[in-house]
Amino acid sequence: MFKTLFAKMLTIYLALILALLTLLGVTIASIFKAQYVHERENELIREADELCAVVVSRYLDPEKRPVAAEQLANSARKYDALIQLLFIDKTYGKASFFDESSRKKWEECDEADISREAEEIMVRGGIETINNMFAGTADFRTMTVKHSMVDSWGNTIGAFFIHVDMSDVYESLKQVYMDVIMSALIAVLFATLFVSYITGKMSKPITDMNNTVNLFTKGNFDVRANVSGNDEVAQLARSFNVMAGEITNLEKARRSFVANVSHELRSPLTSMRGFLEAMQDGTIPPEEFPKYFEIVLNENKRMTAMVNDLLDLARIESSQNDVKKTAFDINSLIMNTLITFEAKINAKNIDVEIKLCDSAPLVYADQNQITQVLHNLCDNAIKFLNENGRLTVSTVAERECVRVTVADNGKGISEEDLPYIFDRFYKAEKAHTPSGTSGTGLGLSIVKRIIESHGETIDVSSELGKGTSFTFTVMRAPDKAKAVKPRG
Repeated sequence: MFKTLFAKMLTIYLALILALLTLLGVTIASIFKAQYVHERENELIREADELCAVVVSRYLDPEKRPVAAEQLANSARKYDALIQLLFIDKTYGKASFFDESSRKKWEECDEADISREAEEIMVRGGIETINNMFAGTADFRTMTVKHSMVDSWGNTIGAFFIHVDMSDVYESLKQVYMDVIMSALIAVLFATLFVSYITGKMSKPITDMNNTVNLFTKGNFDVRANVSGNDEVAQLARSFNVMAGEITNLEKARRSFVANVSHELRSPLTSMRGFLEAMQDGTIPPEEFPKYFEIVLNENKRMTAMVNDLLDLARIESSQNDVKKTAFDINSLIMNTLITFEAKINAKNIDVEIKLCDSAPLVYADQNQITQVLHNLCDNAIKFLNENGRLTVSTVAERECVRVTVADNGKGISEEDLPYIFDRFYKAEKAHTPSGTSGTGLGLSIVKRIIESHGETIDVSSELGKGTSFTFTVMRAPDKAKAVKPRG
């Protein structure tokens, strides 16, 4: 019953509404009951006071007794009541008054023994109310007001009783209860329809999203959740669609990467195998072995570099990239890194422009990883540069960090490619890699993740035909830190 969110919400809402309606009904019924009964009780008390005064002032006088008896009979007729007088003086004895039309109803009650109640009120004095005094005698509910009769000298002369049939009051209360119950049932019916509609509207987007997730997990990456409104469910649906888009792009990149890497690995392996078989079967003469050994060795180095990049990226993304920070001179590290590219720079006759800040700032980072960042950025810049191009490396010392910029005036990157330049498995050819170069698009992805693991930022700006500029930040070392000599 409670397996679905709809069932849970519907049950909770209906239970809450039913509880509130029940409480409201009971409260209203109690108020009506108290109001009806209290009004009748107050009315009878006032009447008992007046009639007791009539008995004392007139009924005891034989000449005035008929008038008093008529007044008592009229009150009995007015309230459809039984009025009983019990006197201490046996001369007066007991007197009863009721309407003749109600004789059958009150005869048994009039014959009941009320001496004990009379004695109690005469001893205690005052006035009291008794509910359903004739419960064992009459088949209807009664209210009784008993009053001690006291003469003008303060002597108790007897007890006065007025018994009233409360059937009409309780019938009215019963009708009130029925009205409350009917109102509650109607309210529950409408509440059920309303809550069912509301909970259905609330749970349907979640159900639809669950169905979408099931389709997505089965490989249908094009499916998306329907979004309507601005509530939390709509926000969740939008977040899911964003996540689905990212996963879809990642899946496309993964497939493209697998295809590209397979091609990149298969081509050199096929080439190496062909050369080795040719040397083995004599197709290539021994005197040309050194030439083809060099080709095989270069292909092997290229494959090794590719595998190393893959391992580095896997290590960084699996949170196994321990950042061992030390203080070192970033300017010296840049100079040592550029020296490693001397052969490539000279081969393209590249003009290198170095703009380093004068203060020789110390930075606090993992020296080996920052070296890899500089190496990848410089290698990427040189790859994109044409003959006689210009490579610019600069540093700017700020209060809390040092900004390092590696820029080139090569072909640049188009606006549609620029947002994906740091993506995993981004194929370099898509970014207009010059012909004759190769790569798997892992270098910049590794750079991005190294910088992020340091808690720093990296930005890129580029324009086709004018070049590309990468700028990353490195935290400055504390003032008292001692520099570690850069390796290289």
